[in-house]
Amino acid sequence: MIDTTGAYPVADEFEQLYISLRQKEGRIYKDEEVASLPFIHRDHPNAKEWEIRARTFKKILSHIKRKDTGLNILEVGCGNGWLSAQLAAASTGTVIGIDINNTELEQAKRVFRKHSNLRFIYGDLRNAVLGNTKFDIILFAASIQYFSSLKEVTDTALKYLATGGEMHILDSHFYRQKEIAAAKQRSSEYYSSIGFSELAMYYHHHSIEALNEYQHIILEDPYSWKNKLSVRKYPFHWVLIKNK
Repeated sequence: MIDTTGAYPVADEFEQLYISLRQKEGRIYKDEEVASLPFIHRDHPNAKEWEIRARTFKKILSHIKRKDTGLNILEVGCGNGWLSAQLAAASTGTVIGIDINNTELEQAKRVFRKHSNLRFIYGDLRNAVLGNTKFDIILFAASIQYFSSLKEVTDTALKYLATGGEMHILDSHFYRQKEIAAAKQRSSEYYSSIGFSELAMYYHHHSIEALNEYQHIILEDPYSWKNKLSVRKYPFHWVLIKNK
């Protein structure tokens, strides 16, 4: 059973910083915009970003549909809920979105309240808020970088996977170990330049080598020659880890 009781706590330091940053970046969207994501007007300042997210969405939706439409799906770090909602609309299974960002969760519940097979939960995956629930698919879409330990969150997620289930990491950067120091420096400089230097401590750079202890498949690889030669280059990894 999943624990959804109790009032939401006051937003913590991370949430306040995160929402303020997203507002400054123009990434806090109106309800009507959230309802249509990942598709957004081509004149929107973040249109190119959402073009990539739309490509990812189409690929993961196609992958899931090939398996079954009645799968139980968990999205970790669901934000405003657009991906969870899109998957719920295409599935007869249950979809749950979980996040520690209450501001966006409240928007998600408001915008997507008509989906009867969709639920949003405030909480941290690592704090047992999901009880003994098992999922066929667990997604980390543009969220794995907010977990300091890749091993901890991966091991935790695998405990919630049903036998034969799949964990997908999408729309996030993985780095070669030798690249991490430079990547951290770029992130620190970016956050400082926009006035949110404190957020650098919440953004984590994971190495692709750290996945070697898991039986994983890289479905999209920005380092591949295919991607490098492509006109529409894809900047992120798509990693699949199966629970065998």
